Amino acid sequence: MALGLLAIPAAQAQDVYVPYDRDTYHLIDRYQIKLGTKVPQLHTNVRPIGRREVAELAEAATGEPRSNADMFNIQYLLNDNWNYTTQANDNSSERPIFNTFYRNKTDLLHYESEDFTLRVNPVLHLELGHDNQSDGMRYVNTRGVQLEGSIDNRFGFYTFIGENQAKFADYVVDRIKRDGVVPHEGLWKDFKGDGYDFLTARGYMNYSLSKHVEIQLGHDRHFIGDGYRSLVYSDYAPPAFFLKLNTRVWKLHYMNLFQELTADYRRRGGGDKILPKKYMAFHRLGVNITDNFNLGLFEQVIFGREKGKFELQYLNPIIFYRSVEHNLGSEDNALLGLDFRWNLFNTAQLYGQLVLDEFVINEVKSGEGWWGNKHAGQVGAKYIDAFGLSNLDLQGEVNIIRPYTYQHRDGSSNYQHNRQPLAHPMGANLYEFVGIARYQPLPRLHLVGKAIATRFGQDEITPEGDTINWGNNVNLDYNLRPRSYGHEIAQGIRTNQLHLDLTATYQFKHNLFVDLKGIIRRTEADASNLSKNSVYTSVALRWNIAQRLHEF
Repeated sequence: MALGLLAIPAAQAQDVYVPYDRDTYHLIDRYQIKLGTKVPQLHTNVRPIGRREVAELAEAATGEPRSNADMFNIQYLLNDNWNYTTQANDNSSERPIFNTFYRNKTDLLHYESEDFTLRVNPVLHLELGHDNQSDGMRYVNTRGVQLEGSIDNRFGFYTFIGENQAKFADYVVDRIKRDGVVPHEGLWKDFKGDGYDFLTARGYMNYSLSKHVEIQLGHDRHFIGDGYRSLVYSDYAPPAFFLKLNTRVWKLHYMNLFQELTADYRRRGGGDKILPKKYMAFHRLGVNITDNFNLGLFEQVIFGREKGKFELQYLNPIIFYRSVEHNLGSEDNALLGLDFRWNLFNTAQLYGQLVLDEFVINEVKSGEGWWGNKHAGQVGAKYIDAFGLSNLDLQGEVNIIRPYTYQHRDGSSNYQHNRQPLAHPMGANLYEFVGIARYQPLPRLHLVGKAIATRFGQDEITPEGDTINWGNNVNLDYNLRPRSYGHEIAQGIRTNQLHLDLTATYQFKHNLFVDLKGIIRRTEADASNLSKNSVYTSVALRWNIAQRLHEF
């Protein structure tokens, strides 16, 4: 490989991001916990994370005592981010195809010079499964391409496109019928009766404005926090158009995010029609108070105007949005709060989030259950190499969300995009515990067990077809609530749900995986028609693509 690019100072070189894949990001979390004091500039609370930062983390890990699985993982991260590492690695291929394809271990095609890099890879997801609640086999068939690169060490680009056909498990179909959308996706079509056909596309361009400031423009997902869930901004909803500014200086990471969202999505006949728009302005300041403790403060506002107009005053990157909202005389939907991450003893991490949608201290003190006390909280912990067993990683997390959190008057200001929640995929009005065990007995074999126990309250449908809003579905108007006081978490149709997932993944080649998965779901609701026990088993072949997860 040419070394010209590697000689460019990191402050000047453009950074493309590691696509958000929970398995890959677990490795990043693992080594950040073990080695975070050696790379204190890495802010993991804002995702996706830059390839250069991940390469620096992997380089820091190479000199540490490690298991065979760790050596494999570190080499994987170095190879996957080869164009950003300064270390020599074994990414060169011994047997390129026609002396053109797979000249390295990671990319179908690649090119590198002093001024230009390009990586091109195929995308494939073939999954076949059986669901005890559905007739016939369930499947996912995704084919696509992914490419990324940089120009002049300052301009970066990334694009992904995938064509999909799928027949989902019954519990996923229930969610599609409720909201009228395929989870994680936008426009869709019927496919062979009970199937779905949809296109997935992501892409962005980014540019280094200065040594410490970067601008990014494109369509993608984002994730805020260190937990399995995010109560601030998750990757559940489909990609959205965004403009992002990242400022990294000293111990600070300041992010500004402006997005155009879809206020409502309904499948319509009779030709094309522009979907209604709304917008979000978000900023977060993260501070590494110490090398192992990060604190973030954030604020965001969602708003819609007639004819899709953008409120220019929200473009101010360093103003308190609530003051802008008040001066405009509007009732936009503003949220604020904080998140933290605290690494302990190079083997554990505590993390959490607090979200305030609406908060009146006197109403909280009264204890009368005012509907407007809308807030959410998360606390969690990760334990790396648990009980001294190498590559056994445990995680536990509790999420609590008050009724009506994230809801607003209508689709132009509620906390959803394309009728899908922007934060927790189950909406609000819930208690949840997430437990995850990850074990890597062999370098190429990952075993993951998840238990997600949720108590939540579903909304009611009257015999006349009217909806009684108990605060679970973020798409509903909060004015449909039955009363103003006497609200509690899990009110409405009380439902207890247990989602168990056991997955064995084997990596045959770089980013070529086979998954064996078993899911057991037990849902018990006060309304018998909402109770259901499901068992889903599947086998999947994945190539350069993350697992498709439906954990709601």
